[in-house]
Amino acid sequence: MVKKNMFALKVLAVVKKIKKGKTLSYKEVAARAGHPGAARAVGAIMRSNKDTSVPCHRVIRSDGTLGGYNGLRGMKSKLSLLHREGVKF
Repeated sequence: MVKKNMFALKVLAVVKKIKKGKTLSYKEVAARAGHPGAARAVGAIMRSNKDTSVPCHRVIRSDGTLGGYNGLRGMKSKLSLLHREGVKF
């Protein structure tokens, strides 16, 4: 098993704190994890996340668009999950 680096652990901790009905941008997550210029790294961490307790669908692009989603929750789309949680686009 590959050990996660400290930044990845911080990112996952930040994302776990995003409440239902709320979103953060990749850039905001990077800043809260201590590396404001690492938005792309946050995207890579979210893309490779396999932990279903991490609500990676709540992380979106800075321009308000959805961005990618690894779809761990079956066939449900990121948009569908966010709508069910009350996020308006």
